[in-house]
Amino acid sequence: MSNRAREPDGEKPGTLRPVVLVTGLSGAGKSSILRMLEDLGFETVDNPPLSVLEEVVREGGSVPIAAGVDARTRGFETADVMALLGRLRRVPGIAPQLIYATADEAVLLRRFSETRRRHPLAPGGSLGARVADGIAREAALLAPLQEVADAVIDTSDLPLPELRRQIEQRFRDSGIGGMAVAVLSFAFPKGLPREADLVFDLRFLRNPHYDPVLRPLTGRDGKVAAFIQEDSAFSPFWQRMTALLDPLLPRYAAEGKKYLTVAMGCTGGKHRSVLLAEMLAAHLARSGWRVDLTHRELARLENVHREQAGAGSPMPQRAGDGPAALISPAGREAPSSCTQ
Repeated sequence: MSNRAREPDGEKPGTLRPVVLVTGLSGAGKSSILRMLEDLGFETVDNPPLSVLEEVVREGGSVPIAAGVDARTRGFETADVMALLGRLRRVPGIAPQLIYATADEAVLLRRFSETRRRHPLAPGGSLGARVADGIAREAALLAPLQEVADAVIDTSDLPLPELRRQIEQRFRDSGIGGMAVAVLSFAFPKGLPREADLVFDLRFLRNPHYDPVLRPLTGRDGKVAAFIQEDSAFSPFWQRMTALLDPLLPRYAAEGKKYLTVAMGCTGGKHRSVLLAEMLAAHLARSGWRVDLTHRELARLENVHREQAGAGSPMPQRAGDGPAALISPAGREAPSSCTQ
């Protein structure tokens, strides 16, 4: 996730009231995000008139606010939302953010087909009834908001538990000062993480995939770690990378950045990137940073294994899919998903 919002001059970290506007494509999981924010103590409202929302925010109070804002509003204009966001950022004592939820067209089409819901911009009549046309129309309408969003969350292949983890990592400590760092391992063939601020390509290191003994293991295993660390390029790279990041992160924090994602990529997202992500997360934690570690491809692999082994049990839900119960990180049942 990227972050553009800055604290107003003169405000101390931890004293600002979070105000989160949630927007994005229909079917991408906006309602799920709102419910997750509600679980974190936010006062939530879906699709209010912008004038009412601004009035509520300006009335003051200490409870954080989250509001869904999208194309369902009569007379919706992206320029009005951007103007509101600009005005809110000049209000003392609050920290407004814009979260944009998106997903691939094929995923959105599947979700609308499964739920049999109408797309708000494909209701029939002069606008037509094809969901694909509605998706394209909405994407064009909301494109300016995606450009200025503080965070863009792609839920195309994102299970609801992982979406909840991302929202909690970003907002659970919204009243605590300082920058949180997310360290992420991934596979380049599966696509660059859209939330990444810094990306390191580790494909120059020797690849354990070609060793039949190491192939089924991961970067968390000692044998894999030893194999990679024996590469003559490993130690110089590790020293230079940490020498780059150690002074860089405090400068990002000093500029008001609240969330930074460092992505470590290799070919399969299983060996080299996992090892370096584990090492970097531990290094940053020792340096005092709040760190969240995620292995994207390993998580996807675990989901596939659960689906294959779970005969008779429900398949893992993805953000934006139809209703299903899931267990939140706190171990309690969380709300079902929604395609908004």
